[in-house]
Amino acid sequence: MSCLGFIEVPFFSVAAVVADMAANSADVRLAGLETTGNENILIRLSGGTGEIEAALEIAAATALKLGARAVTSRIARPSPGFRPLVDFPNADNPLYGGRDQFLPTDYPNKPNTMTTNHLALGILETQGLTAALEATDAMLKSADVTLVGKEKIGAAYVSIIVRGDVAAVKAAIESGRQAVGDLGKVIAAHVIARPHADLLALLPK
Repeated sequence: MSCLGFIEVPFFSVAAVVADMAANSADVRLAGLETTGNENILIRLSGGTGEIEAALEIAAATALKLGARAVTSRIARPSPGFRPLVDFPNADNPLYGGRDQFLPTDYPNKPNTMTTNHLALGILETQGLTAALEATDAMLKSADVTLVGKEKIGAAYVSIIVRGDVAAVKAAIESGRQAVGDLGKVIAAHVIARPHADLLALLPK
């Protein structure tokens, strides 16, 4: 690890978009996402110092466009003793049933060739599980999309992820947003047209 980069932003949906932009903007690796115990997510990057600096700049600008604030930092030539803070086993959090981290090693049997590279990802994040379930049903019924999974980060924040072609994902996300109604709160809804392979590696098939 010649350099580590850290980006802390609120909400899984925002973190996914910011991480995708950071990974696409420079020659860096997306090492994972880590929950922090509230709505914030820490994005971890590795790469050369210059590349990390460029990625952090893009990440901060992307977060700002999404209406969020990003806290960014880099550590050049981290001490070997620092590794346990960024390289540790994953676990499910018993408080809310979600992963403590989102790691590329979470799905070891996932094919290396990602057939979803040309498909878009849609992420609808709600506060409230009932709202998320209602929205998921609406998304799957309204467009030709596939359910990727459900992610929780605590405080009743739930992200539903779907994939399909861009038009279908956009239609599904809009239907899901409308379906939430009074059942909960829509936190964010995003479409990632061509997700980076490093981001796809953090998600179920």
